[in-house]
Amino acid sequence: MRKIACIALLAFLAPLHPAGAVDTDALVSELRGGGYVIMFRHGATDDSRKDVYPLNFTDMTAQRQLSANGREMAADVGRAVRKLGIPIGLVLTSKLNRAVETGKLLSSRDVQAVDALTDSGGSASAMANPGGANRKAGAAVRDLVNTPPSGTTDTLLVTHKTNFADAFGKDAGDVQEGEAFVYKADPSGQPKLVARVKATDWIAAAK
Repeated sequence: MRKIACIALLAFLAPLHPAGAVDTDALVSELRGGGYVIMFRHGATDDSRKDVYPLNFTDMTAQRQLSANGREMAADVGRAVRKLGIPIGLVLTSKLNRAVETGKLLSSRDVQAVDALTDSGGSASAMANPGGANRKAGAAVRDLVNTPPSGTTDTLLVTHKTNFADAFGKDAGDVQEGEAFVYKADPSGQPKLVARVKATDWIAAAK
């Protein structure tokens, strides 16, 4: 059975997986019941174009964009998620086009772009006061991750490497393009990380 790397287990999964790994079937089964937040880093990008700071959300020439491979992979992951029967409800993304485009390809519908998921290093306040702005940005991301999804759906978030690190520490800063962290909201205030899932894992699970 295929394995997906796991950083932390939910208490109710621990007895089933004492070795500290969540298998694909168990994870997908839990996601089908809703109640999770799946936070993606946007898909693979074309590094020949760089972001221009401060960020301009209407000028596509001033933003790094998805590469052809990034678009294809995000679309493949979206098809896999639908084939697996994972119910996606709310879809929130960064305001940068590469995240908006990733969210649309993953969910096959329109998305809502929000400040909290936008590249935390690109705002005027972050450039003036990096430490304070990044702490505030991290708290905003954690609030979204710790908001229980509506009904029996899962929430999908699309953001950036800097936002992962701001919200969950430097270890989360190694998130790869197209990788997802799966969280469970926790009433105590600290969302629980269930698994880290690469784009190819979703696709393989759907086969």
